[in-house]
Amino acid sequence: MALLEVCDLSIHFGGVKAVQNVSFSIDPGLIYAVIGPNGAGKTTLFNLITGIYTPTSGSIKLNGESITGKTPHQLAQRGVARTFQNLQVCMNMSAIENVMVGAHLKLDRNLFKAALRWPSILQRDRELRTEAAELMRFVGLQEYVDSRADSMPYGALKRLEIARALAMQPQLIFLDEPAAGLNTKETQDVDALVRKIADSGITVVLVEHDMKMVMNLSDRILVLDYGKKLTEGTCIEVRNNPDVITAYLGAHA
Repeated sequence: MALLEVCDLSIHFGGVKAVQNVSFSIDPGLIYAVIGPNGAGKTTLFNLITGIYTPTSGSIKLNGESITGKTPHQLAQRGVARTFQNLQVCMNMSAIENVMVGAHLKLDRNLFKAALRWPSILQRDRELRTEAAELMRFVGLQEYVDSRADSMPYGALKRLEIARALAMQPQLIFLDEPAAGLNTKETQDVDALVRKIADSGITVVLVEHDMKMVMNLSDRILVLDYGKKLTEGTCIEVRNNPDVITAYLGAHA
C-alpha cells in the first residue's frame, strides 16, 4: 500500500488555478522530489497536503485513510511533519528549546498539572530535553545544544528546523527547499542528512531547486508546470524527458 495517495488535487484562488488535478502516490521509504520553476505550485502542493490550505477538489490519503482537509495539528498526530521555505525558527529561544517545541504533541496537556509542575511533567521535560539533544547530534548540531538560535549561522538554522520536525517522530516529512541559500559545503551536509533521514525509515518529500541534489537523492520525481503535473518518474526518466530538459533543466542538462 502507498503511504501517501494524492488524487486529482486542485486549489483555486479566485480565478487563479494554482494546482490543477494533480495525482501521484508515494511508497514508504522513498525520497520523492517535486520540481518545477517558481510559480509552478510546488509549495502550494505542500500546503495542501500538510493542511495549511484546504483543496478546492480532490483527495489525499495517508496509509489508506482520508486526510483531506485535516489541520496541521491533526496531521502531526498522524505522523506528518514539514519544514518551510523561509525559516520558522524562534530566534529568542535556545537551539535545544526549538527542537523541544517539535515534541509538544507528546507533552501532557493537563494545564493544572503543568501549572503545579507535577513530578511527571518535570520528568517528561527532562526526557524531551535528552531526546532533543540526541536529535541535534543526529543532524550534526551537537556543538550548538546550549546556543541561542540567533547566534547560529544560517546553514545550521536550516538543519535546526529539520531537527524540530524530526522531534515530532514523523513517518512522512516534507522539506521545502532545505538547501536554499546554502553554500556548497552546507548543501552537501543537507544532502547527507536527507539520505540519513530516509535511511532511518522516514519517507521524505522534497522541494528543491538544486538539480544536482535532486538527481543525487531522489528515488522518484514529480515535475509541475503551471500547477499541472508535467511528468513523473525516476531520475533517469525525468532527466531524459525532452519537455523537462527544455523547461527545467536547461537545454544542456
